[in-house]
Amino acid sequence: MPELIRPSTQLPAIRQPFTVTTSDGLKLIAEVASPINQSDQHLGILCLHPLPTAGGMMDSHIYKKAANRLPAMAGITVVRFNTRGTTSDSGTSEGTFGGGDSEELDVAAMLAYCFDELKIAKLWVVGWSFGTDLALQHARDPRIQGLILLSPPLRRTTDEEMQWWSSDGRPVIALIPEFDDYLQPAEATVRFAPLRQIQLIPVEEAKHLWVGEPAVYRVLTEIVKVIAPDRLPLPTEF
Repeated sequence: MPELIRPSTQLPAIRQPFTVTTSDGLKLIAEVASPINQSDQHLGILCLHPLPTAGGMMDSHIYKKAANRLPAMAGITVVRFNTRGTTSDSGTSEGTFGGGDSEELDVAAMLAYCFDELKIAKLWVVGWSFGTDLALQHARDPRIQGLILLSPPLRRTTDEEMQWWSSDGRPVIALIPEFDDYLQPAEATVRFAPLRQIQLIPVEEAKHLWVGEPAVYRVLTEIVKVIAPDRLPLPTEF
């Protein structure tokens, strides 16, 4: 009999911890969760986590649940890692928090690993909160399919950097919670104006941290809608 998918549910996948060394010599803690079906392993997401000084890490709950579910549900490989100085149950990445600047080297190292070692053909970068600024500022590898932004605060990203993405033309999708602590839908329309192809998705009743199973289901559904729409709707039982 199928069982209801709960917050702790972990569906079948090939899970492998690994480390990546940045160009300035730091080892980053990471994990990849891949579909068991080898033919599904061409689609993937690289997850950029929320602010580590506020508890953000590779195991922040949306990303942990994505890794637990999406390989089996949607054939999507999920790559998570701790930026420099960040700790999770998997360990602590070397170095110290760089405020979003030196993390450029972390993003570059992880992107190279996703393409060159994991051989993910179609990779999307998913940023959450602080991770959205890292994505907009540092995830410019021409092999990336596009960006998916969860609760973007736009604390660091400049108009010039958004104009870069506008000129680049690759898709950028942003989920904006109705009750976000930093950037709500009406203001997001104004702030993202320089990024012409931005797709803003206001999410009613949602908050910055996407707490609760309905919010998790909505986020994962929107990710899959972009990357593997033929795998929708996501099951609620498995």
